[in-house]
Amino acid sequence: MTTHVLSPRQSPLAVGDIAPDFTLKTQDRADWTLSSELKKGDVVLCFYPLAFTGVCSTEMKCVNEEMNAWTAKGAQVVGISCDSFAANKAWAEQEGFRQTLLCDMHRDVCKAYGLYWPDLNVSQRGTVVVGKSGDGRGVVKFVQARQPGNAMKWDEVLGQL
Repeated sequence: MTTHVLSPRQSPLAVGDIAPDFTLKTQDRADWTLSSELKKGDVVLCFYPLAFTGVCSTEMKCVNEEMNAWTAKGAQVVGISCDSFAANKAWAEQEGFRQTLLCDMHRDVCKAYGLYWPDLNVSQRGTVVVGKSGDGRGVVKFVQARQPGNAMKWDEVLGQL
């Protein structure tokens, strides 16, 4: 993992904040960098605690099934968890996911976005829509931090794109 200098936050980012740039490995061990992907359009970051769990599976299945709705809005949706590449790859293959799953194994990104769950040492459940600001940096357009058992509200997120 190549990472930029990321500072941890105690609370989630807010709309209008500069989104911390980062590079993480995908489930296929390829580098994925937020600033590079923003050149293609908005990015929806879906933080989830753990692969192979109920609500996480439901959320990622919905992302996968609604891929055309996301791309029609010009957005790329990626999942981010603290799972390893092996776990995310096995989960994606088992479920047939087409979206990229990012591996925040060092917890730097979830901490920088204020979405760290220290009791379990994993990411909290949350969704962050990042767009490109006038100066080319990533800017937070929408944030939805949720309790562990609460799934994403799709209409709210799609409405922000």
